[in-house]
Amino acid sequence: MVRRVTPTVSAGRPWPLGVHVVDGDGINVAVYSANATRIELCLFDTAGTTETARIALPSRTDCIHHGRIAGIRAGQLYGLRVHGPWQPAANHRFNPAKLLLDPYAREIVGRFEWRPEHRGADAAHPALPDPHDNASTALKARVVADDTFDWGDDRAPRVSLADTVIYEMHVKGYTKRLPAVPEALRGTYAGLAHPAAITHLQRLGVTSLCLLPIHYHLDEKRLVDHGLVNYWGYNTIGFFCPDPRLAADPAAARDEFRAMVKALHAAGIEVILDVVYNHTAEGEGDDAAISFQGLDDASYYRHAQAVPLVYENHTGCGNTVDIGSTGMLRLVMDSLRYWADEMHVDGFRFDLATVLGRGDAGFDARGGFFAAVAQDPVLARVKLIAEPWDIGPGGYQVGRFPRGWAEWNDQFRDVMRGYWLRGEHSRGTFARRLCASSDLYEAAGRAPSASVNYVISHDGFTLRDLVSYEHKHNEANGEHNRDGTSNNLSTNCGIEGATDDPPVLALRAQFQRALLATVLLAQGTPMLSAGDELGHTQHGNNNPYCQDNEITWIDWSAADDDLITFTARAIALRRRTQPFDDAWIDTLDPVSALGWIGGDGRPLDEKAWNDNGHRALGCLIPKPGKADAPMLLLFNASADDVMFVLPRADADHPWRVLLDSTEPRGESSWSGGSSTPFPLRARSVAVLG
Repeated sequence: MVRRVTPTVSAGRPWPLGVHVVDGDGINVAVYSANATRIELCLFDTAGTTETARIALPSRTDCIHHGRIAGIRAGQLYGLRVHGPWQPAANHRFNPAKLLLDPYAREIVGRFEWRPEHRGADAAHPALPDPHDNASTALKARVVADDTFDWGDDRAPRVSLADTVIYEMHVKGYTKRLPAVPEALRGTYAGLAHPAAITHLQRLGVTSLCLLPIHYHLDEKRLVDHGLVNYWGYNTIGFFCPDPRLAADPAAARDEFRAMVKALHAAGIEVILDVVYNHTAEGEGDDAAISFQGLDDASYYRHAQAVPLVYENHTGCGNTVDIGSTGMLRLVMDSLRYWADEMHVDGFRFDLATVLGRGDAGFDARGGFFAAVAQDPVLARVKLIAEPWDIGPGGYQVGRFPRGWAEWNDQFRDVMRGYWLRGEHSRGTFARRLCASSDLYEAAGRAPSASVNYVISHDGFTLRDLVSYEHKHNEANGEHNRDGTSNNLSTNCGIEGATDDPPVLALRAQFQRALLATVLLAQGTPMLSAGDELGHTQHGNNNPYCQDNEITWIDWSAADDDLITFTARAIALRRRTQPFDDAWIDTLDPVSALGWIGGDGRPLDEKAWNDNGHRALGCLIPKPGKADAPMLLLFNASADDVMFVLPRADADHPWRVLLDSTEPRGESSWSGGSSTPFPLRARSVAVLG
């Protein structure tokens, strides 16, 4: 029999949301639910299996149920029971037999399993609530103490977007096989904070890490049934909780995460979080009532207007959050401020960010979420990066996000893959993408750095696989190779997959260096995917979201040191010279600050711009962003060498090679002088200055 506790309860406050220790003795509880009739705080023993008390929150202010309970301290485990109507047709699924997770939990305890007792509805009679109590096996939250972490002299690097070089990584995959990191720390926040992990980042010269989701997530039932996991983590249930599975000490995950941020900041490296505010781990809502569905289904999710009981699924993950509702908007904003303010992160990359601008009329860049972010003084100092699409109607919104936001530019990705690997696109199209895609961003008054330029991300082939496979090889994912895109714009250079053939390997290496150089020298904000600088392969799997193993863990023992050196050289060249500054350039204007020339040294006219038969071009930059002398960028995507006629250089400053992608480490011994034709090798990039 659960003991009913009432004497130590008072009204408390409707803010802040969640459970917080007050005055060192007792807690304040505040929970948002617009349609619940009563909410109870349930306390549990240290094992989390026995409910020791059930306390009804005594007060309600508008949509917030709240109360203060004396005598409860940090470390207490708890959950919520929510009473209200069971009217699924009206999207009300209140079932007090189900213990729910506090959406504001700072620490989450337990191991979730997809068990029948977690279902909100009765399996045999879906119109009725399931009567089975799930408290003993449900996830619990732990009350955390006031923030006492010693940040010392921690300072955010505050790298301008124009100077940023992003390195996208998975916390576990980066260090799991890094031998210089102690074995107990590999694959963890502490492992990423280790000097051996940071040394590589400093050698490269990247400025900002973008970490794949570290919020507490669940593995989907379908994956669990097949013995797999959601390795990438795009299935969040705890938006305030660093996942303890990524901690060397799971009981201290919050402090371990913060120590990692502090160590990276000390090395001058920013931390950007990939965040998933577009859906939750509750999926379609049929398998489990874990948190939001039972708290207030009608408020937290978008529902199909013409079909009762069905969620809108603009994410492909079973549900879509309703960012237009007060409760969900407040949760997302509170979560962002928490990570920026209390956890010291430097920015956010928003997964399927179009969802966050969706209202009843579709995407609106002036919507409530964007307005809330724009006026927030805490978020004013962090980077905001959108994945500017979802799978719903009108979901592709590249170039349409508000000022102040950067975006993943998939048009840069596809054009550069097509130009280098497939013989597609004209020189004019290539140049437009090279110069920050003004057709997408300039008219809206956004800076060139709003274009996050990449050829590879976590989602798809690695760079090495892009030039080693014509087709995806995703059999290990258990979906008969049906998952993952088939439109990879890749090449295998003549042999599918692994080979010892020297000419094939040489061609693949040429392509990798040319693509890396293109990304790193282009105008905009470059992004690399971890492992591409050292030849990481996933053996042709272009969707390894469920592979927590050697497929995704970087194999440092097979690292290509020459490629690492080349990448570092290209980043250093970008940082030192900033070939394009953060101002718009009309790539097709003959009187532009840039001079565009063909292999014969003549300016490109309109016909030459649109001629797909010629793949070589040069970009003369009279006044680079940081260099003292002109620079010349040469690109040759054809299969033939070109004797490129150079513009006449100043006699006091003859042309010299700053980067040559035909050389494994980027160095060149060419010493032609002021007007000698330059031997621009096939499938190469050269930078002269």
